[in-house]
Amino acid sequence: MAKINFGSRLKKLFTSPKWDENMFEELEDLLIGGDLGAVTSMEISDRLKERIKKDKPGGREDIQNMLKEMLSEEILTEEIIPEKDKMNVYLILGVNGVGKTTTIAKMAKYFSAMEGITPVLSAGDTFRAAAIDQLEVHGERLGIRVVRQNPGADPGAVIFDTLESASARSENLVLADTAGRMHNKANLIKELQKIHKIVQSKTQNAIYKKLLVIDATTGQNGLRQAETFHEAVGIDGIILSKYDSAAKGGVVVPICKELKVPFCFIGTGENYESLQPFDKDYFLNTLLEI
Repeated sequence: MAKINFGSRLKKLFTSPKWDENMFEELEDLLIGGDLGAVTSMEISDRLKERIKKDKPGGREDIQNMLKEMLSEEILTEEIIPEKDKMNVYLILGVNGVGKTTTIAKMAKYFSAMEGITPVLSAGDTFRAAAIDQLEVHGERLGIRVVRQNPGADPGAVIFDTLESASARSENLVLADTAGRMHNKANLIKELQKIHKIVQSKTQNAIYKKLLVIDATTGQNGLRQAETFHEAVGIDGIILSKYDSAAKGGVVVPICKELKVPFCFIGTGENYESLQPFDKDYFLNTLLEI
């Protein structure tokens, strides 16, 4: 039997002819199950209750749109556009398994279509040989240069070399991969802080952004990941990967509420073209099945 997803369960609840306390408790449980977190779910449920009492909606679609409006108010977005007359350095962060390396390739494809933007990829995840090889394969397929060293090399040195060679070759966008080993949080933070200092020292006149990749299927663990990386280097934007109608993705809301960090891209498939700027309407329509 197919599992009913989050949006379908909400729609079923919203068709109820009578909204009593039990219904709002069920809504709160549904929101928690959709990865919005307990505190956010309680707040949204209470606000929706007041709104329904006040506005007396005509049916399911009205209630869906009320909920969409409330969630939209919480979500922060920002469009990322490199400046062609400056060096742009995007340090791509994320734990292993979120689709970080593939996302970097999609970003390279997306930005290379912009006039005056020439990307180069930096294989800064030197702890996994597979990550280096994977990035190199993507670079060959896309016709984009990859700077790499052998597995186990100092990741800061790889990214430093990338910045040096990109300047010499007039490449103006560095997309740098990083390791995402979460089994030792202290080591991860220390490594990232070292890389961050190296990049800062080389980018006084550059546009430097730290972008975190979050897997839409990871639930509340995505918030914990965002907190860890934000603590380490201060993230500037978030990319939501692996998002489709089967992914709940509600964790976007508490991340924005708690960390005040915007979402900038959303990944919806496997091919290089399946990355687009984060669109609240698209995200919420998919999440709520509107």
